[in-house]
Amino acid sequence: MKKMSALDRILLLVTGLLAAYQIVVGIDHLDALPIVAYTVAFGVLLVAGLLLIIFGFDALDSPLVVTVAAIIPLSLSLGLVAQHLATLTTLYAAFAIVGLIAIAVTRLAAPGRVGALVLTVVHGVAGLIIFGLPILFSVQGKTPMGFALVGVGGALIGLGGLLLAFLKTGKPILSQSTILTVLPGLLLLMTAAFVAGFAVAR
Repeated sequence: MKKMSALDRILLLVTGLLAAYQIVVGIDHLDALPIVAYTVAFGVLLVAGLLLIIFGFDALDSPLVVTVAAIIPLSLSLGLVAQHLATLTTLYAAFAIVGLIAIAVTRLAAPGRVGALVLTVVHGVAGLIIFGLPILFSVQGKTPMGFALVGVGGALIGLGGLLLAFLKTGKPILSQSTILTVLPGLLLLMTAAFVAGFAVAR
């Protein structure tokens, strides 16, 4: 496993600070569920960043860390569905819960290709929602155009999830060293896009 550099830790620290800022600032005029979902997502992002800073990239081998990290896209996508597609909230909440349980179980019982497949499917659905919904609503004029930045963050979180998922299958898209080299910067850009997008929509 690649050793984490000082630059990697700085990038992750800035990512954590942005996540903490979003938690403190929050988003006004929303129902309880979207607020809770967004807060949980950025809270877990903050904790995941700190765990990586403390334990290095070896933390990515932990089933617990992988499961907890899955809460980020699931919670963000649930917040978006609850905020903008309220009639689908119950259905998607059920998917998010089942998906998280499936990831937890397969991380422990089937950590190989089956676990990676489950992770890819769950991350893929959540990532598509985070990517597509903000951009679609921005284009349609239902939200400010800047809200599309949340979709950019969704594309980045989806890319990061897929890179790590294929790495776990033993058939990585890029080399392990390359993936781990770009990961901290990818997380920072993702978080910055989320924070900027939500700031515009506040």
